[in-house]
Amino acid sequence: MPMKWISVLLLLQLSGHFSPGSCGKVLVWPTEYSHWINMKTILDALVQRGHEVTVLTSSASILVDPNKPSAIQFEIFPTSLTKDDFEDILMRLTSKWTYMPKYTFWTYFSLIQDNILEYFDCIQKLCKDAVLNKNLMRKLQESRFDVVLADPSGPCGELLAELLKIPFVYSLRFSFGYTIEKYSGGLPFPPSYVPIVLSELSDQMTFMERVKNMMYVLYFDFWFQAFSEKWDQLYSEALGKSCPYLVA
Repeated sequence: MPMKWISVLLLLQLSGHFSPGSCGKVLVWPTEYSHWINMKTILDALVQRGHEVTVLTSSASILVDPNKPSAIQFEIFPTSLTKDDFEDILMRLTSKWTYMPKYTFWTYFSLIQDNILEYFDCIQKLCKDAVLNKNLMRKLQESRFDVVLADPSGPCGELLAELLKIPFVYSLRFSFGYTIEKYSGGLPFPPSYVPIVLSELSDQMTFMERVKNMMYVLYFDFWFQAFSEKWDQLYSEALGKSCPYLVA
């Protein structure tokens, strides 16, 4: 489906959170590069419809530029992560992802796994600097937003929504192994029928391809187990109660 139509569908979904004839206040948790470019299209459309859009971003942000003339508002929070360090991590991940030779599934993901986990460690630091900033959270609560629009490739939007007690909407949908969709969203993904993203399998799988798909599912389940353990502590600390990330 062309990107502009995907954006339109997401816009309609987001608009459904507001009553007819009214305009809402949207808080945005973005990520960088192509994800921001895609989300910016949605935000511009929301502004044109009269909604008030505020992008929450860190002082280490690379592409999200609050200095450019825009009807979108920006809330910048401080972080000890430098822009250069953040950009270096993103560039190394992007370069390896883009230019790595075409290996088998197992070799490919084993080689980029460390880079991906390093990226999520950075996002976790940004998230922690935001949600544990009492002055910032007080300001966001007083602003009375109606919804959080978040990019799932940068976790934290759902935590912000929980803290502010408002709904949230993802700007796109898929995680490695559909792990977040399965464990947080409760969506069914039977491995005999639904091929794992990036596996290059189709929905018409042979028996051996279904076995292979099941192995991919188990691989990402174990992978995200290690990932989620790092986030469980932050979610529990921010919410003041035990709250595992994948079921938040």
